[in-house]
Amino acid sequence: MFEPTIGLEIHAELRTKTKMFCNSKNDPDEKTPNVNICPVCMAHPGVLPTINKEAVRSLLRVGLAVDGTLADYSEFDRKNYFYPDIPKAFQLSQYEFPFVEGGTLAGVALTRIHLEEDTARSLHTNDAEFSLVDFNRAGVPLMELVTEPVIHTAQQAGDFARELQLLLRTLEVSHANMEKGEMRVEANISVSKNKGELGTKVEVKNLNSFRAVERAIDFEIKRQIALIEAGERVVQETRGWDENKEVTFSQRLKEEAADYRYFPEPDLPKLKISELPEFSHDALRATLPELPNAKRERLKESYGLSEEAIELYVSDVRLATFFEAVVNLFENAQDRTKLAKLTSNYVLNNLVAQRDVLENHVTEYITPQTFSEIIILAHDGDISSNGAVSLIQYVIRNGNSDKKAVRSLAEQEGLLQQSDEGALGQIVDTVLAENEAVVAEYKAGKEQALQYLVGQGMKASRGSANPGKLKELMQAKIG
Repeated sequence: MFEPTIGLEIHAELRTKTKMFCNSKNDPDEKTPNVNICPVCMAHPGVLPTINKEAVRSLLRVGLAVDGTLADYSEFDRKNYFYPDIPKAFQLSQYEFPFVEGGTLAGVALTRIHLEEDTARSLHTNDAEFSLVDFNRAGVPLMELVTEPVIHTAQQAGDFARELQLLLRTLEVSHANMEKGEMRVEANISVSKNKGELGTKVEVKNLNSFRAVERAIDFEIKRQIALIEAGERVVQETRGWDENKEVTFSQRLKEEAADYRYFPEPDLPKLKISELPEFSHDALRATLPELPNAKRERLKESYGLSEEAIELYVSDVRLATFFEAVVNLFENAQDRTKLAKLTSNYVLNNLVAQRDVLENHVTEYITPQTFSEIIILAHDGDISSNGAVSLIQYVIRNGNSDKKAVRSLAEQEGLLQQSDEGALGQIVDTVLAENEAVVAEYKAGKEQALQYLVGQGMKASRGSANPGKLKELMQAKIG
């Protein structure tokens, strides 16, 4: 039996207005190449970098959110290597003194989180005759998070990456869109026959989706096991991921830290974090929003929501804000928990389906007040569940600019259910008289027979009857 061991290295571009060491614009959506550049990020001779304070703040906030140890002293280093996407032949990064050490996320222990600059983007022609380089990305603030080698399955690795993306978005420090390269995952994978022992490590790059992360790790585990079982040796190397063939392929031998010849960057000041009041633990903690795990626990305890609903509200702030705005209107209601669950059901089953239409402006289409009134009508049985859906769709489609009462809208659209005992009593008498055999079955203990009778009553009322009231009257008549 082989035990796989996986460690992840994840890079995420930070959401700052300017780049890491210059004032060029940080714009991941820029389509025209080489416009957000300056002498600093183009590595002209004699230029001097300066540290982006907002990037440092963002990284320290991430460190606090994962319960990491924030450094009191930190510095930047030159990581030396030569590629066309780094014209100065070194990358400004951190080696011995990262901003954050330790911490945990999604049950996975972290080694460190540090800050560096991104490289330019290389574009290769189809005929491979030449390559182009776009320097818009060069120098963008890049967070690198390294986990301990404590992950043992592809699923666990994928779940960790998803949770990190969620955290970065919750903190609003990164958009972390993998399809845009704003978050990039590299996996270090080894297998061993001895539990707790590490095998030969292979790094897999070019993982630009959670699906790719999981499939590449699964493939690499199987590849390494097959090599060992065949009596061959696993080579320590860097491999790429071919999305179309769903296989890893060899790229180059893996570099070690010594290969990069790190040394402290002489043109940037050393940082004594404790001397910067805005970076104190208290100041940073005051900027943290409700974190995903805390939000999960609160939503479960306060409203008893399903896991599916909780994950929706943790990942989609606008729908969560809307849901809680509606529920807050039920603050003094006796059935507040029941109303909250009912609200959540309609959010999940109706608003989620229209997210593309609603975009970030749910309340421009339907207000929490209007939504809450629809929920109350459904809860009280004044409209059916289908009626509630129709009413929600009507308001989103047509608005409610004249502030007409929701009950009036329901009446206007013919959605109010009939609850008058006199009118329903006549329907009940007719249905029971025409279905004596079914009535006898119900009396004999067949519960399904009552549902049939209620269905017949709904049919007789053309769907306008309150089914709960119908059932109640039928039970009373049958005795």
